Amino acid sequence: MSAVHVVVESADRLGEVPLWSPSRKSLFWIDVRKPALHAYAPGSGVVRTFPLPELIGSFCETSKGRLMLALKSGLHFLDLETGGLQAWFDPEPALPNNRLNDGKCDRQGRFWVGSMNDGDRIPTGTLYSVLGNGTSTAHLSGITIPNSLAWSPDGKKMYFADTPAKSIQVFDFDTEDGVPYNPRTFLDMSSHAGRPDGATVDAEGCLWSAHIHAGQVVRYTPQGRRDRTIQLPVTGVTSCAFGGDRLETLFITTATQGLTEQALREQPLAGALFAVNAGVSGVCDTPFAEAC
Repeated sequence: MSAVHVVVESADRLGEVPLWSPSRKSLFWIDVRKPALHAYAPGSGVVRTFPLPELIGSFCETSKGRLMLALKSGLHFLDLETGGLQAWFDPEPALPNNRLNDGKCDRQGRFWVGSMNDGDRIPTGTLYSVLGNGTSTAHLSGITIPNSLAWSPDGKKMYFADTPAKSIQVFDFDTEDGVPYNPRTFLDMSSHAGRPDGATVDAEGCLWSAHIHAGQVVRYTPQGRRDRTIQLPVTGVTSCAFGGDRLETLFITTATQGLTEQALREQPLAGALFAVNAGVSGVCDTPFAEAC
């Protein structure tokens, strides 16, 4: 495996949810707290930034070539040409203190997104699946900080974590009906210095988990065995995703959030977008299946 290198010194307060767009040959990611969507084109090195009017938790590409954003006020579509936003719907309008957080599409194109109370950090969050016709279904409740959404290459296993619980759960997944079941502990991090944040899966079915506060991305086999560790020069490692022409580059987002002034001096690259040649390929994300 190659050494980790800096791609963009973006100094994100809370960089998150990187996503590779094969059609645009670009890596998208967000800053949750200084709300913006970033786009990096490896071919030219150009970075575009789309400032946003409110907190963003996640996003996805759609089957119509658009981006769908999970903002504080609900789901919106973004026009990348104009930067304009089109509101769609809010899955939980009765909970104004909640916001949407980690989100990702399953292999069938349903968008899964978890909500959280961003102020009090009480367990009022819910994990939803969203269909292209504008309907949502609640699956898990009592969540504090939803993270680690990922699916096995065949889509039959789903990973999820409530970050403060310091464990990653794995579910069997009904690909036809879109229902997770039979939950069990995939990874117990109770004695670990870090906590589970964002995650992705490679073509061999291994889970790559960002361990925030520990400065690591760790690869785990489908059986939950630690296989490989990537150590970064910053502690706030938040998420990861495969990208590039052969999906062999692992892009890693980081954060400055929560760092003291001394820690910021010791970690001048905190908040940057990093990359490493992982030596294994990832799996293309399925676009959100918009209604025809």
